[in-house]
Amino acid sequence: MKYLVREKMFSIGDDFWIEDEHGDRAFYVDGKVLRLRETLVVKDPHGRELAVVHKKMLSVRDAMTVERDGRVLATVRKKLFTPFRDVYRAELASGGELEIRGDIVDKEYDIEYGDERLARISRKWFRLRDTYAVHVERDDADPVLLIAVAVCVDRLVEHEHERG
Repeated sequence: MKYLVREKMFSIGDDFWIEDEHGDRAFYVDGKVLRLRETLVVKDPHGRELAVVHKKMLSVRDAMTVERDGRVLATVRKKLFTPFRDVYRAELASGGELEIRGDIVDKEYDIEYGDERLARISRKWFRLRDTYAVHVERDDADPVLLIAVAVCVDRLVEHEHERG
């Protein structure tokens, strides 16, 4: 299943819909204002909270967390010591790790678990400016987690570019 995500929409105060490949509203993203740290809440079309994305406050290097029901599911940060390309990783609370690699800045990358691709993030499927797709490739994968990880990577890259 492919989900349409509008880039640069993930900021405090921005609320918008993520649509599926058929144009149906799949997830609502609520950018919370008046919070001490950057917070985005992903909801289903009926308003039920599915995940909360936070920028980690006190960390040596930028990191974001994905939470569900008050528990951290994943912590996303840039991987150290990758001299030739940007690689991010999502440390899962279960002890596993998702690796995010490819052309991160241009939104042509994969989210992998071990040697298996769970999702591909790509702009090439859409002609709309500032839009990319999250193509969840496995039926048993958690689309909310994968979309939230893509959101974290998007925000972390943007923060890195803002710092110069």
